[in-house]
This record gives sequence, structure tokens and C-alpha cells, in this order.
Amino acid sequence: MNLLKSFISVSFMTLISRILGFIRDILIASIFGVSVYTDAFFISFKIPNLLRRISESALAQCFTPVFIEYKITKSKIYMQNFIASISGCIIFVLLLIIIFGSFFAQYIINITAPGFSKQSDQLILSSNLLIIMFPYVLLISLSSLYTSILNSWSYFCIPALSPIFLNISLIIFSIFFSSFFDPSIIALSWAVIVGGFIQLFYQLPFLYKINMLVIPKINFYHVGLIRVAKKMGLAILGISANQISLVINTIFASLLSSGSISWIYYADRLIEFPVGILGVSLSTILFTPLTKYFKKRFNLKYERLLNWGIRIGLLLSMPSALMLFFLAKPIIIVLFQYGKFTEFDVLMTVQVLKLYSFGLIAFILVKILTLAFYAQEEMNIPIKLSLLTLILVQLINPISIFYFKHAGLALSLSISSWINFLLLYWKLQKKNIINFKFDEFIFLIHVIIATLIMSLILISLLKIMPFWSIGSFLYKIIRLCFIMIMSSFGYLLTLHVLGVRWLNFYYQTV
Repeated sequence: MNLLKSFISVSFMTLISRILGFIRDILIASIFGVSVYTDAFFISFKIPNLLRRISESALAQCFTPVFIEYKITKSKIYMQNFIASISGCIIFVLLLIIIFGSFFAQYIINITAPGFSKQSDQLILSSNLLIIMFPYVLLISLSSLYTSILNSWSYFCIPALSPIFLNISLIIFSIFFSSFFDPSIIALSWAVIVGGFIQLFYQLPFLYKINMLVIPKINFYHVGLIRVAKKMGLAILGISANQISLVINTIFASLLSSGSISWIYYADRLIEFPVGILGVSLSTILFTPLTKYFKKRFNLKYERLLNWGIRIGLLLSMPSALMLFFLAKPIIIVLFQYGKFTEFDVLMTVQVLKLYSFGLIAFILVKILTLAFYAQEEMNIPIKLSLLTLILVQLINPISIFYFKHAGLALSLSISSWINFLLLYWKLQKKNIINFKFDEFIFLIHVIIATLIMSLILISLLKIMPFWSIGSFLYKIIRLCFIMIMSSFGYLLTLHVLGVRWLNFYYQTV
């Protein structure tokens, strides 16, 4: 399997999903604006989305290494029983969580957004939206389990398409069904449920094709389930640290000026674009072969593959971070400044996005380095560092909020992510898995030089461009794409002159 080809394919699928995500956000911004209603939806959606991130990440980290080991050493019937037991356990546990969460929805909103308690209408609306969307946790968790199975068969592109259906559902409900609800924002919560159903059932035919589509069953004594369950506690603790940090940031944002939650949300959507295309795509294609190499004791291949991932991550994240910083305002104007999304909303969102861009390289590299530990089923180190990062974020938050208001929440995340990356890198160096050699230093210098050249081209092009509020949407998109293409061309040309060739990144796995 050619990893570079797989990476490009998965990145392309993710790109389609992210573009649809932006169309979705443009529609939401235009139709619903920035208001108490959108704040209510974003807060409510954060809860199931938080649980989704925890469950899918924990499942991938704990289930995949065990499943790959069984794929190597066990029969197909054994693997089917393992999947049936895991899926049965997921359904049982998450149904209890959904019932509990729905019953205490108002209390959950009060905790995650205490500022809403001052406005009873907003609190009640948020609670109702949360109750509607809570089942999404179960749907997407089962979908994540099936994604891990398909990835183990190197079917990377099929699961990568799955998020597209949620975005399509939200787009359709925003345009055609918002008028059927009062308030209209309720349409979005039902769109989430419909999208979750499609994401789940879309993958079933492909599971059937590899003979891994089984009926869930309750069997809490399956050896594989017990192995996964023992690790789940630690994995959830580590993942929860990052998610808890986001929840605390939401609490801070709810106490700031009205609109802060929405400004952070739109900036978060933009920073998630490169994180998803680069970080998530790299993590997706790297995790399975890294785990296989470790299980088969191919230590040299394991180290080379991790080094390949880091180089690709640097090569793509560094120019992306600079591009996002300089183009923050044009991007937000072009994508979001329509309807009820005002010029003031643009300025407030730009502040968040620029401070997020400082941490983009770290966001992506942390995802890659963490895989090195999870592939070995060694969770203690990344979990401890995640908890340390959580503490650091909250220590930095009061200072950053004092100076940068709502944008300070983005700055604290960026700083803590860099600290997390450096500590992960240091731990891998101590384990002799990563060694910063002269070749790595030269490569880094080449990437920095190429990024600086790209930045000069980008700044020069921005100076000759007319105001971004002028012209139609298509005209503004063409201008934005022109700047991105020309600056990217300058980056790639500089790399070529310096001797960095894309063919050097061709990587064939066994």
C-alpha cells in the first residue's frame, strides 16, 4: 500500500467534507446569524459532539491495536464475536448515558454555559435542542467502531466520506425545513440526527463485503472486550482532558459578551479545516501500519514510518499556518459576511483565527506523535501530558482573556499545544524512537525558507487586491483561490530549488 497515495485520497475526501462544512456554516451564518439562537444550538451540539469525540477517539486507540492483533493471530469467527461483543457493550452503555443526559439536560446546559442561566428562554431552548441531539452519540459511536474496522482493512476512503452526510443533512434542513420549526434553529438539531443515521448505515454494505457485519450481542466476558475496557478508562481520561478544556473554554465564553461563542465556533471551524485534512488524515493512514509494525516487531520500519509522518506534517502545516494567519480576514469575509453576519462579527472572528493559527503546527504534530504511543498500547505518557496541558490551558486562560478577551481562549490552546508537542517529542527521543539528526535539521531549514518566500508572495498579492467586500461571492472566491494558488506555487517551487522532491515521500507499506 502506497501511503502517500492513501494520504492524498483521504485528504481529498476530507477536503470535500470540509468544503461542505463551510457551505453549511455559511448558510447557518446567513440564515440564523449570530444570536442567542445560534449560541443555544452551538452549546447544545457541543455536548453530544464532545461525547462523540471521546468515544470515537477512545475506541480507535483501544480497539484498533487489539483488533489488528486478532486479525494477525485469530480466526474470522473469533473476530466477529469480538465485534459483536464490543458493539453490544457500546449500545448498552450509551443508551444509559442518553437516557440520563436527556433527563438532566437543563442541568448539563447550566454547567457548560452558566451564562445561559440568566436567560431562561435560552436555557430552555438549549435543553430541548440537547434532548433531540443526544441519540447522535450512539449513532456516531457505532459508526466510529465500523470506521476502525474498515481502516484495519485499509479501506481508508470509505470512512473518510462519512462526515459528508452530516454536512449534507444540515445544509438541506437549513434551506428547506427551517421554516417548519419555531424557533427555526430546531431544524438543525433534527438534521444532526438524520445525518447520524446516514453516517452509520452507509458503512454497513462495506462491512458485509469483508464479512465483518455482525449482530450486536451482550457478552461482557469476552476476552477482547475486557482488554479494550481496561484501556478505555485511561484513554477516556486522556481524551477527556482536551475536551474538558474546550468545555471550560465554552464556560468562559458564555460569560463574555454576546456572540463570543459563535465567533469562537466559526474560527474553530476554519482551524479544523487544515487540522482535519492534514492531522486527521495522517493519523488515519498512519495508525494501522504503525500498529502492525509494532505487533510484528518491525522496529526500524516503525521508526521510519513515524519520521515520514512528522516530515509530511511539517511540510504541509507550516505554510498552512502562515497562510491562515495572513488570509484570516479575507477568508472570513468571503465565507461568512452575508445576511446577519456583520462586519463587527468578522473582526471578532479574525482575532480568534489569528491566535489559533499560532498553534496549527502543534495541533497537527501532536496527533502524529500521540500515535507512536497508542500503537504500542502505551497510554500513560500521552494521558499525563494531556492532563498537564489541561491544567496549563486553565492557568493561561485568565491572563489571555484579560488581554485578548474572547480571542485569548484560542491563544491559551495554542500555547499549551506547543508545550504538549515538545514534551511528547522529548519522551519519544528518550525512548530512542525519534532522533533529531542533521538531515532533519536541514529539512526543517528548507521548509522554513520556502514558507518565508511564500509569505512574501502572499503579502505582495494582498496589497494589490481590492477591498474584499467588493464583488460577487464567485469573484471573491476566485481572488482568494488565486492568492492561495500563487503563494503555494512559490512555496513548492522554492522547495524544488532547495532539493525537496515529493517523490522522496513515496512510502510503501507491507
